[in-house]
Formats: sequence, structure tokens, C-alpha cells
Amino acid sequence: MNTYNRKIVLDTETTGINSHGSVYLNHRIIEIGAIEIIDRHITKNNFHVYLNPNRLIDKGAYKIHGISNKFLLDKPNFSDIYEKFIKYIKNSELIIHNSKFDLSFLNYELNLLNKNIPEILNYCTVLDTLKLSRKIFPGKKNSLEALCKRYKINYHRKLHSAILDAKLLAKVYLLMTAHQQSFFSMNNSNSLISKININSICNQKAIVKYANKKENYMHIKYLKNMKRKGRCLWIKNINK
Repeated sequence: MNTYNRKIVLDTETTGINSHGSVYLNHRIIEIGAIEIIDRHITKNNFHVYLNPNRLIDKGAYKIHGISNKFLLDKPNFSDIYEKFIKYIKNSELIIHNSKFDLSFLNYELNLLNKNIPEILNYCTVLDTLKLSRKIFPGKKNSLEALCKRYKINYHRKLHSAILDAKLLAKVYLLMTAHQQSFFSMNNSNSLISKININSICNQKAIVKYANKKENYMHIKYLKNMKRKGRCLWIKNINK
């Protein structure tokens, strides 16, 4: 599958964690938040939905996201929104922090529909920003919170939120991958075209700052010391 210019930064909140040894607890997704990026620009085409999981939320999970069972009673089921969701992410690259967690829940939800619907990777590619950040910052904390602090992104939240975390991750992703964007691009004749507006730079008045007497004295003293130790090309026009 090709890499697309359209990226979807995605996060989910759930009723709990399924991996507890050999016991599978059938936890479900209760919130999906997704942010669209096209050509490295965040758009306003978001995908955000709360879901009724038809089961109770673990107390531990509630402390993390603060989404209550009562709040979700009138929300749609995953079966009500899955077609719209797949259409939204199709032919894009998903950007997920710790993708194994979110993909396992999304694929589990698709499997519960009993409609032989292919798994998520059949619709799009996935980039895991947790794995990427560990390569860029080996041996350091690489949680979303840690990355926001490292990149000086305002991080004001007491509870997790799929849509809020997706917005934060979108900013982190753009900063983490900024070095991949070339300062120059190649045109059809293979000549270098600067992405910066050269005319605007050339029209700016240059600021010239001259050295003061003390700085000139120290510079000449340094050059004379170089000449005593050997040859110094920069001191030809300076008196002994």
C-alpha cells in the first residue's frame, strides 16, 4: 500500500484493558477521536464519537478518562458508526501512539459485528509514534505527556480524552517529523528550487554590527600570537 499525503491521527478510550494474563475481559471502545492532516496541515475534518459499550466501565479506566456509564447510555453502538468510520480512515495513514492497543480494540469491535469485515490494516497504513519517538529519544520517557513537554506543547489536562489526545499527538507528530521535510525540492529539470521566498529575504535591510575597540584589540592580539607560532595569513596588513 502506498504512503498517502492524508494522515489520520487517532486515539481511543475504552472500558478497560483486555490483556490480563490468559483472561480476556471483553473490554470495548467508548470514544474514538481522529484528526485529519493533509500535506502536513491540520484540517477541521475531525471524527469524534462516544459509544455505548453495552457493558460497565472498570473503575481504573474511569479514573483515567472520567467517562461514566450513565453518560454513554444514549450514545450509538459501534455497529451504528463503523461504516462512517471506515470511510473516514480509508486510503490514509493512521498516526497512533502505541498502535497495538488501539488497533486491537478496533479490530475486536469489527470482529464482533460478525460481518467478515477486514481488519484495519486492509484499509490504511499505520505509523506508531511511540516506536518513532523511541528511535529519536532512546532511553527517555516517550509518553504523549513527555513528548508534549519536550516539544513545548501546552498540555493542560487532568483526564484522558480521545479527541484531545489526538489533537496533541497531531502537533507532536508534525514536530517529530519536521526534519524529514527537505529545505529544497527538485523540479522536473532537477534544479534546486528554494521553498523560501528569496525576494522577501533580499528586500530586508541587513543589520550590520561592528566590533568595538576592545574586541578589535583582542582580535589583533590573538592573530599576533598565531603569527609568533607560525604563519598567519590574516595579519598581513596589521602592523607589528
